[in-house]
Amino acid sequence: MTQRQPFLHDLNVLLAAPMQAWSGHEGQIRPGGAQGIYCADTRVIDEAILLVSGEEPEMVGSSLAEGGTASFQALVRTVGGEGSDPLVRLTRTRTVTTENVSEVIQLSSDLSRDTVAVVEMVLGTDFSPMETVKSGAAAHPVQPVERENVWHAAAGGVTSSLTAPGATIATDGHRLRLRWELTVAAHGTATAGWSVCAADSEAPVIAARRAAPAGLSVHAGDRRLTALVQRAMADLGGLRMATAQTPDDTFLAAGAPWFFTLFGRDSLIAARMLLPVDPELAAGTLRTLAARQGTRSVAETAEQPGKILHEVRRGELRFPEGSDHAGLALPPIYFGTVDATLLWVSLLHDAWKWGMPDAEVEALLGNLDRALVWLRDWADADGDGFLEYIDETGHGLANQGWKDSGDSIRWNDGSLATGPIALAEVQGYAYEAAVNAADILDAFDRPGAAAWRDYAEDLAGKFRASFWCSDRLGPYPAIALDADKCAVDGVASNMGHLLGTGILNAEETAVVVQRLMHPSMFSGFGIRTLDTGNAGYWPLRYHAGSVWSHDTAVILQGMAKAGHTGEAAQVAAALLDAAEAFNFRLPELFSGDTPDQGGPLPYPASCRPQAWAAASVIPMMLATLNLTPQGSGVLPTSTATSPTPFGALRIDGLRASAAGFGVDVDPGGRVTVVPGDAAA
Repeated sequence: MTQRQPFLHDLNVLLAAPMQAWSGHEGQIRPGGAQGIYCADTRVIDEAILLVSGEEPEMVGSSLAEGGTASFQALVRTVGGEGSDPLVRLTRTRTVTTENVSEVIQLSSDLSRDTVAVVEMVLGTDFSPMETVKSGAAAHPVQPVERENVWHAAAGGVTSSLTAPGATIATDGHRLRLRWELTVAAHGTATAGWSVCAADSEAPVIAARRAAPAGLSVHAGDRRLTALVQRAMADLGGLRMATAQTPDDTFLAAGAPWFFTLFGRDSLIAARMLLPVDPELAAGTLRTLAARQGTRSVAETAEQPGKILHEVRRGELRFPEGSDHAGLALPPIYFGTVDATLLWVSLLHDAWKWGMPDAEVEALLGNLDRALVWLRDWADADGDGFLEYIDETGHGLANQGWKDSGDSIRWNDGSLATGPIALAEVQGYAYEAAVNAADILDAFDRPGAAAWRDYAEDLAGKFRASFWCSDRLGPYPAIALDADKCAVDGVASNMGHLLGTGILNAEETAVVVQRLMHPSMFSGFGIRTLDTGNAGYWPLRYHAGSVWSHDTAVILQGMAKAGHTGEAAQVAAALLDAAEAFNFRLPELFSGDTPDQGGPLPYPASCRPQAWAAASVIPMMLATLNLTPQGSGVLPTSTATSPTPFGALRIDGLRASAAGFGVDVDPGGRVTVVPGDAAA
């Protein structure tokens, strides 16, 4: 049987890390795909089918999943029978918390007499690890056992316990059949309910102790922005995690369901985007990753001294033979990333500028020193002045930038580049990290600042000499250098990450902005990952034609930082149009189709929600406002004069230096920073 990664685009999801629940939009959880109830990286329930008098209720509507709760509305025509009007309705309300998933089933009747309804719930107990689910392989059923009216199941450190007050329960192997006989009074209601608690004693991640800051409020001329921000902040609340070793330091899981854990790059980028909303998240992310910084050189894990990790799992991540990801095997703590260390340095700098207390910054200066040692001594293996990567194991990630699929680095003829690979954007990250580190070293009276500024200038010169290509539309930076130090001439969104890093001069910046806004790159909904003229382009190829929400947000933020606010506003407006097409939940990625082609289609296996996609709404919202943090104790300033793409704008609940502030933006784009309570 062919194993395929399950699609997610048409599923309902609720989450409160480390718990998540995936179902169809009618509320039923059906076996065979990605649907189910999960605790961290293990699915504990793969089936939850509701029946009333032997039949499935007929779905008529559902609420928007919000704050961990959703309700599903259905009609019941197997009881009653008074005329053609549907006089019995069912509401199935599902709630997800950090420890359990529960459901309340309510029958409401407008019948003129009492009626009896048999409500049944068929539950399947399944302890499949995430890689099994993602690969589409067979489930791992576990037979539950009953003790004192609670049904327990366990496997490999994961436990679940199910209760169903008032139900009679029969078992058939790994399936439980819950049965309630409810009397629904005339014009009355009757309820039943069940709950499953789950825990994973071996999970490296736990629920965050610190709640998300409350009070972000957005009022815009374009009301769609308000809907997008509300959905994004709710989703981000469900992705908040910590580790057992540092439980008070919060970070964001990369995304549900596949990446529901700590990822260096993803967690850092999301935290950086959210600095104006939740600066403590940045501090927690920095400390969590610093506590796991590399100390030695180990080829199997890709660990190197000073390096920031890529991801943490409960065990080895190995996909079955025959699956889409067969051959990939990653250790529980894996360092196979070329950019997380650089992003860690820049997040430390930006968090300091947004008011991270000096004492907290000082506590991380040793980690900063070690990160710079990695940049100096380990990141450039062949000594050519550029940062490159290659998987030395044969079963790790072939590509170790954010486009980490095996087919993402392409020549213009569609062929794949061979490693070691030096990515364009990574050189920009290194330039920015070196300059940012120098600023911190100067501010805290540490040596080495001048040397790192010299490093940055030398890198910019080498980049200018080696990375630029030209085609019929003119010059542009190549996506990468290959093993022979040839510029890989694929036109890709990677060049957009150079904007605002400082590695480009003003003329080069203008060239990059112009190329990204060309119709071959700008779809009308975002920036494509690959130019439409590339022989490998396909609008639904993961890293070679699709649009990634965070990629577009990073690019528009760089455009604005570099002074190209008009283009940044145009891209921000396009991303809002895309969000509307996905019910105001920006997906991880979507198709590169244009409005004339029918607009963006879902990438069916895309994470929803995903941390850096949801976090993208903040740089998108603030892109044209030119908010400049001033450091500890001082609120940001703004010199913006360009209209926003959202009309007049009022934002409350922003935060800097532990103080709250808001911004008023008039129709002309002039910004007034308004002091206020952080929770206002």
